[in-house]
Amino acid sequence: MHPLTPARARLIAFAAAALACSLPALAETGRAAPAAAAHAPTAERDGSHDFDFEIGTWKTRLKRLKAPLTGSSTWLEYEGTTVVRKVWGGRANLVELDATGPAGRLELLSLRLYNPASRQWSLNVASVRGGTLGPPTVGEFKDGRGEFYSMETMDGRAVLVRFVVSDVTADSCRFEQAFSVDGGKTWEVNWVAVDTRVKDGAGPRTAH
Repeated sequence: MHPLTPARARLIAFAAAALACSLPALAETGRAAPAAAAHAPTAERDGSHDFDFEIGTWKTRLKRLKAPLTGSSTWLEYEGTTVVRKVWGGRANLVELDATGPAGRLELLSLRLYNPASRQWSLNVASVRGGTLGPPTVGEFKDGRGEFYSMETMDGRAVLVRFVVSDVTADSCRFEQAFSVDGGKTWEVNWVAVDTRVKDGAGPRTAH
C-alpha cells in the first residue's frame, strides 16, 4: 500500500470534486436522450407505387352476390380478363375488367388516383351500362393489405362499403367487397375476385 502524501491527498480530492460536478450533467443527458428520440420525426410512407404489382394482364375468376343485403345466398360466377395500365407516369392506373358467366357479361372500369397529400388512393369505378364513375372508395395499403372505404346509399339507406386487396404475390391477388348497414360492426361480403397473372406469350400484351 502506497502512503498517502499531502500531494496525493490533494489530487484525490480534486478528482472527487470534478466527478461530483459532472454527475448532474451526465444524469441530465441520460434523461434527455429518450425525450429527443421520442420527438424525432418519422418519415411518412409513400404509397404511390402500391399498385405497381398489378400492372399487366390477368385472368380473373370472380363471384358476386346476386342480391346483397336481402339475405340471399345466391352467387353469380364469371371468368374473364383484367388489364391494368399505368397512366400519369404511374401516379394513377386504369383497370379494365371484362368477364362473362351464366348471368351475362360484366364490363367495368376503375380509375385509381393517388393523393400525395393524404398518401391515400381513391378507387373510382364505372360500369359500361351506367357510363359514370361511382363514389370514390378511399384508403391505403398497410403491411401488404389494402383497405378502402366509402359511404353509399342503397334503397334509401346508408351503406358502408369496404374494398380489400389481399394475398398479393407476384402472380396472384385477391379482391373482396363487403357492405355494412351497422357502421362496420358486421359485414356481408358480396364480391370476391381472384386474379392470376397472364405470362408473356400466354395472352394479350399491355403497355406498361
